[in-house]
Amino acid sequence: MTTNYKGQPYKDSKYSGGPQSIPGTLMCAYYDFGGEGIAYHDTIEQNQGSGMLNPLDGTYLNEFRKDESVDISYTKPNGIDDSSFNLVQPELGIPYVGWTEPGEWLKYTVEVAQDGIYTVNLLYTSNKGGAISLSVNDQDVTGPLPILSTYRDDDEIEWRQWHHWNIAKGLVDLQLKQGTQVLTIHTVEQGQMNYAYLEFVLKE
Repeated sequence: MTTNYKGQPYKDSKYSGGPQSIPGTLMCAYYDFGGEGIAYHDTIEQNQGSGMLNPLDGTYLNEFRKDESVDISYTKPNGIDDSSFNLVQPELGIPYVGWTEPGEWLKYTVEVAQDGIYTVNLLYTSNKGGAISLSVNDQDVTGPLPILSTYRDDDEIEWRQWHHWNIAKGLVDLQLKQGTQVLTIHTVEQGQMNYAYLEFVLKE
């Protein structure tokens, strides 16, 4: 683990599990506490989701991490995130990181159960395609990973091009060591992607 890292695992009234577990599902909106330049870098100070797209009405999801710069929304019904144009149907009410731009990044303290190679799957949307990369303890371990566009010519509702969900299965295989590590997701190319979760599956 990076010895001088000052971030802390995310927790709130609904999640208090400490570092996210590998193998398992890493929720992208549960990036570490620590603020700009420590736990994340975002190009716009204002949260474009919580408090802007989603009104400050006292509800958990609409106000999720509203005072931080990372842009967050959540999967919604009524043809928004559950339309027939999806390649997969996500669970509703999942917070996700959106409005991504190249150069942005998010850090996560994770607990790896055992040494091994882990296959990574990503639940995402991308209206233009792009690329991300992953680093572990500040060391790039993947290089740019192409993310396929989920744009659909047959969907005439323009804003919904940001809401066509897909799973990038077998995005990459990562060699991880047992113990506490710091994982970073980097938006490398294009942006305009939404990240819901990364799934880490131990290869047999």
